[in-house]
This record gives sequence, C-alpha cells and structure tokens, in this order.
Amino acid sequence: MSVCATACILTFVSGCQTNDKGSTQPEVKPAPAAATPAPVATDPVASAPKPGASVVRIKAGLSTAFTDSSGNVWQPDQGFDGGDVVERDASTTIANTKDSALYLTEHYGMSSFSATVPNGKYVAKLHFAETFEGVSGSGQRVFSFNVQGQHEFKDFDVFVKAGGSNRAYIETVPVEVTNGKFTITFTSNIENPEINAIEIIPQP
Repeated sequence: MSVCATACILTFVSGCQTNDKGSTQPEVKPAPAAATPAPVATDPVASAPKPGASVVRIKAGLSTAFTDSSGNVWQPDQGFDGGDVVERDASTTIANTKDSALYLTEHYGMSSFSATVPNGKYVAKLHFAETFEGVSGSGQRVFSFNVQGQHEFKDFDVFVKAGGSNRAYIETVPVEVTNGKFTITFTSNIENPEINAIEIIPQP
C-alpha cells in the first residue's frame, strides 16, 4: 500500500473518533415535594346549653312569697283565672304535713290555672285541705279538674280524699308539656273548686 493511501486511512479513522473527555453534566435531582401544611387545631365551639326547667311552686291565696320547713320558696298567688282567695286562722293545725301554713290560704272559684314552663315531662303536685267551716262531711264540696288535658279528675271531694277537715292531701300527676304552658281547668259541681298550693317539678 502506498504511503498516501495509508495516510488517508489514518486520517479517516482519527476523524471518526469522538472525544470522551467532554464536560460531565451535573446530576439533576427532582425538586422536593412541597410539604402539606399541618392542620391548625381549633377549639370546638360549644353549643349554648338550653336553659333548664326549674321547679315552679305557687302558694295559692297568699300575696307574698312563702318559705316552707324544707327551705323551699313558694311564689305568691298567680296564674289563676277568676275566683277569689281566703286566709284561715294562723293557729289552725293541719294534719299530715309539717307545714300547716301551706294549707291555710287557698284560691277558690277559679276556672283555670296556667304557668309558662319549658316543654318536657313534669310531675305536678296539687295540694288540698278542706278548711272551710261550711264543709263538715263528704259530698258538700265536689268539683272536677283536668290537668294538661291529659288527666281528668271527676267528682273530686277534698274532704273524702284527705279523710276529713283540716287534713293535707296531695294529688300527684305526671304530665308532658308540649306547648310551653302547664294548665289546669276546674269545673264546679257542689260548692266552689279550691286549691291550696301547686308544684310543677321537672323530670329527667
């Protein structure tokens, strides 16, 4: 082979080689993912509690508040529709109770009683005593009443229920109030209806 041909082949081979010593490209690292912000703790909003129902105590026939032997305060006469009030001799003793004074005033001749209370279940305690000297036996005062439209008491005779005059008797009646008002309606039969005190006690 001639020197010229050999030189041409060497020139061709060297021209086809690439230079491996070029600059190295920096490694590309993925960008870190943005951190999810932690949730901010917030105090729970407490809902306002509903006002609880309180015991309602009404002392019929009395114009001022009354405190019984247990320390319970009874509100003065209110909530009655019609009728009148009377107060008996303070020296009169009432049997079957530690609080004779609770039964020595009364509201009589009324057509109804009502009190505004929250809806819910209650026990009504209706306090009676026959203290009128004009009633000395059974059948001389007879009336009917209906509590909350749920319980009807027909031909109610305080003298018979209590076992005589000047004796306390409590009629206990469970009721449910759904319209915000506790009511009793009274109907006269013989003599006037009467009542000495009313308790409306909330139930769980």
